[in-house]
Amino acid sequence: MDVRAIDHLELYVEDAEETAAHLRDAYGFAEHGRGGPDTGLGFCHTILLRQRDIALLVTSASVRPDGGHPAGAYVQRHGDGVAVIGLAVDDADAAFAEAVERGAVPTVPPMILGEPGSRVTFASVLGFGDVEHRFTSREGAGAPFAPGLIEEVRPAGPARAALFESVDHIAVCLPAGELDAAVRHYQEVFGFAQTFEERIVVGHQAMDSKVVQSASEQVTLTLIEPDITRELGQIDAFISAHGGAGVQHVAFLTDDITEAVRTVSDRGARFLSTPATYYDTLTERVGDLPVPVAALRDLNILADRDGSGVMLQIFSESRHPRRTLFYELIERRGARTFGSNNIKALYEAVERQHALSDSTAPSA
Repeated sequence: MDVRAIDHLELYVEDAEETAAHLRDAYGFAEHGRGGPDTGLGFCHTILLRQRDIALLVTSASVRPDGGHPAGAYVQRHGDGVAVIGLAVDDADAAFAEAVERGAVPTVPPMILGEPGSRVTFASVLGFGDVEHRFTSREGAGAPFAPGLIEEVRPAGPARAALFESVDHIAVCLPAGELDAAVRHYQEVFGFAQTFEERIVVGHQAMDSKVVQSASEQVTLTLIEPDITRELGQIDAFISAHGGAGVQHVAFLTDDITEAVRTVSDRGARFLSTPATYYDTLTERVGDLPVPVAALRDLNILADRDGSGVMLQIFSESRHPRRTLFYELIERRGARTFGSNNIKALYEAVERQHALSDSTAPSA
């Protein structure tokens, strides 16, 4: 199976307008289309956002007695989150058939949209939890996103400089005991390879993670499970709040993280803070860095190094009441992995955010 790239992500949310506005205003995405009952998409409200190679669908369900669009049930069960990961393939119909033959659970059979020469085919199977993988194939360059279902528009106002290039990776939290089975599923059904694994211990808590990647190296999933023999922590909290396995964060790749962080911060995005002590010995741990430590400290950017180079990254605060989905900005200067020291720092930062939120919540 030739999975070439992430074609798009679809978020199921309670309020599509509010979520899309934040992604536009803070993160610089531009609106490229809309869909809903009037376009034949069903009882929902969908907004198409783009930035360079990133396409996001933001969908909320219309209120109907029969439940209507599946986004309604998803949000009721999980809150806002990534519900569909679109996988670009050469032939979505063939990829769907192959995946089902290999054991994938089918969810949406192949659907062909558009006219010959610009047709788009979608077909979906279950990935993990309630998250689907939507095989997507497109005829011709520049074909409409979903002909007949999404009414595309020219972005309003002057074009902004793009901050992000692509989706670098997607982090997935799994219930304890499901990690190895999930890795096998991606290997056997989707033809992914395991490229990395590590165990992270923070105080009395621990988690295990394994990375699976498509043969093209353009689709990367970091799969994480908690160690329930130790104290409960952030991964356990996510699974409890989310109601099972789900996408913890989406990482956007940037070629200038300091500019990206300054820009989106000025536009209203909020990022997790990092203790000042993290930077006191940073160069001793990591070596020379391409960005002054003072700038990293000022912006709360984390830095790490692997055998191939340096990575710089930062994580947003979760805006959701369940404190689940958030975003990562990452700049890679040769590095191919994910920074074990930074994962520890993220784990600790999220714990601080949860503690702060709990301390400021009104008492019953």
